[in-house]
Amino acid sequence: MANDNQIIIINKKGKGHGGHHGGAWKVAYADFVTAMMAFFIVMWILAQSQEVKQQVASYFKDPVGFTSKKGKYILDGGGGSQKTIMLRPELVSSGGQGNAEAVAQQRQQMEEISQEIMREIAQSPDLRELMDKISITFDEQGMRIEIIKTDDIFFDVGGSTLKKAARDLIATIGKNLAKLPNKIVVEGHTDSRPYPGKGFGYSNFELSSDRANSARRALMLGGVNLNQFEEVRGFADKKLRNPKDPYDAQNRRITILVKYQ
Repeated sequence: MANDNQIIIINKKGKGHGGHHGGAWKVAYADFVTAMMAFFIVMWILAQSQEVKQQVASYFKDPVGFTSKKGKYILDGGGGSQKTIMLRPELVSSGGQGNAEAVAQQRQQMEEISQEIMREIAQSPDLRELMDKISITFDEQGMRIEIIKTDDIFFDVGGSTLKKAARDLIATIGKNLAKLPNKIVVEGHTDSRPYPGKGFGYSNFELSSDRANSARRALMLGGVNLNQFEEVRGFADKKLRNPKDPYDAQNRRITILVKYQ
């Protein structure tokens, strides 16, 4: 009879559901995303040049040593005796190593053209005396051909009509630039001698623009197509070649920029 009054307690364990729909799928999905990321990284590495592959391999072999030697840019440094890859920021963002190689090829072509230009001018009895008026340099935009001290020999003072020797010189430059597919920008610059009228009449802006267009027409006489010109600019005295002397004759110049594609 004592057992009839005994209280029996039964514990039932329910199966958990891990939230509303369970959590196992989240783990599987995370594994899938990680695997896809690894797959695309491998595919990217396979598509790169041998130098890039070597840099990546050097990082995984010695990440501490690699990062302690790294340079300014993403593919810069590490790798012991391997060749350092120097990429400018604008090339990294717009195509990386492939773009850098294209720019290098274009620069080589432009250097060959520049040598041909100077050779033709040196061989011409009428133009060789103007060689000291030409400066050819390269920057991140492309090749810059500057024709300096443009007054007297190239233009009348305050005028924008090219004299014959100057027209023949620029036409010779144009004959060689026509061999390139690159876009061309022509810039006109003056010194700081102002016109009367305080800018309300004809000014150095108009003069520099008119001289730039005269140079553009002379380039076309040499064979440059009109569609090859991207822009004609007149900067007046806002980009002086010799800012210490705003009236220096070097500030009066024409710049022909052949841009990298």
